[in-house]
Amino acid sequence: MASHVSGAGTSTAAPGAGSPQVSGWTMFAAVMMIFTGITAVFEGISAIAKDNLLVVTRSYAYQFNTTGWGWIHLILGIVVALAGIALFTGAMWARVVGVALAGLSLIANFAWLPWYPLWAIVVIALDVVIIWALCAKTGEGAVT
Repeated sequence: MASHVSGAGTSTAAPGAGSPQVSGWTMFAAVMMIFTGITAVFEGISAIAKDNLLVVTRSYAYQFNTTGWGWIHLILGIVVALAGIALFTGAMWARVVGVALAGLSLIANFAWLPWYPLWAIVVIALDVVIIWALCAKTGEGAVT
């Protein structure tokens, strides 16, 4: 005889809640935003201090002062790092802000290409992955 226990095997949790893959990608995006934010702060400080690390090319479509770019990177880096910290809360607003700031960081680093091309390309790639990690539906409810 088989016995039937009422409520056995049922769950009241929402699908995808507590899924390690969903929280894992958000955590990845948060850590990467903190990392890219901190490095942007260092880039900004370096450009403001007029360090010899940066090389200015002459014939590039975007002509900006390195000190101005330094302030842009410093401020954007602080805001991106703070948004990365906010992603640890799991709030939807933090994801939306994260996508917007990663997009701004992507645009800023595209314009930063003449001064520090290799690192700008690395940060652009990281920003694309961050945007994907915050926008893609992964986990139990994802269509594969």
